[in-house]
Amino acid sequence: MLKFLRSDLAHLKAYKPHPGGDSPQQLDRLDTNESPLDLPPALKQKLSEQWQNTLENNRYPDGSHIELKYAITDYIQSTTPGSVIGIDQISVGNGSDELIRAVLQTTCLGEGDIFVAPPTFSMYDIVAQTLGVTVHSVAREETSFQINLDQSQAVIEANNIRAVFMLNPNSPTGNGLSKAEIDWLRTLPDNVLVLIDEAYFEFSQQSLVSELAQHPNWLILRTFSKALRLAAHRVGYAIAHPELIEALEKVRLPYNLPSISQLAAQLCLQEKEQLLPLISEICHERDRLYQELQSLAPLKVWPSVANFLYCRLKQPTNKFEHNGVLVDALKDQGTLVRHTGGGIRISIGTRAENQRTLARLRSLLTTE
Repeated sequence: MLKFLRSDLAHLKAYKPHPGGDSPQQLDRLDTNESPLDLPPALKQKLSEQWQNTLENNRYPDGSHIELKYAITDYIQSTTPGSVIGIDQISVGNGSDELIRAVLQTTCLGEGDIFVAPPTFSMYDIVAQTLGVTVHSVAREETSFQINLDQSQAVIEANNIRAVFMLNPNSPTGNGLSKAEIDWLRTLPDNVLVLIDEAYFEFSQQSLVSELAQHPNWLILRTFSKALRLAAHRVGYAIAHPELIEALEKVRLPYNLPSISQLAAQLCLQEKEQLLPLISEICHERDRLYQELQSLAPLKVWPSVANFLYCRLKQPTNKFEHNGVLVDALKDQGTLVRHTGGGIRISIGTRAENQRTLARLRSLLTTE
């Protein structure tokens, strides 16, 4: 190890993305919860025309994201009844990951720790560790993946917790926050930031944005990478109290979001009536695949309100001693899924992709 590097980096593991061009075959990519649908050709053509005719490649992007922020506030208020949001309550990031890092920089860096409930989004833990922030956790209940609220409260009271990270619905497990869990978040003191990640809001239609006015210590995180089909453009946004947004803006790198990404996000919001109705097709496929997977006796599958399903082998078999072996076998047959949290997360793809995944699982699990 180079002697000028931080010694603790040797113990960290980087986030592992899905394989790219090194794959020996065309794979069904059902491992990263992207939308299986690209932008319609007409919208791609509009974006291409904007690139050609309005984007100045020799100029920096709009570093204030003003037009995009106005579009985001309109979108929030049209899709989340009861919410009144101003542009001073929005911060835009290069993906939600940048905003997670900014939250940690403005709350915990050199000041305190964070709390998470695994299994959940691994980047909370990874980003915290890269900043030297201590992570405290309480494992979710193994049957329903609900949070053990008594244990969680005890951990928060016993440690210097500055931020609590909750994903609603949770990934990889697909369950939304329960009423008891939301009531618990409402009781957390105002010296603790509560980050509620609504990356899959458009699928679940569950949101707490309307409660932000009553909880200045809450922050809602959302993304364009899932339902709005812009994973390639890396656009995320935070919704919070203006004072908290002002703090995030202080640590944000200048010109963090490329011009083409801002144009793409604005275009998708302008054309939301064309994009959002197709979300129901993905949810229908999710429910259909859930029913089909339940017929596979070796597999335990959980219901989901997101755009993915979570499952585990009920017990080891001669062929598959753990879930990771099954994940590798699926990859060999042409389907990429995610081995995470001790189980398997399957993103919902196109109907054809879902059918191939189902057929491969049936073949693998019925040929012991």
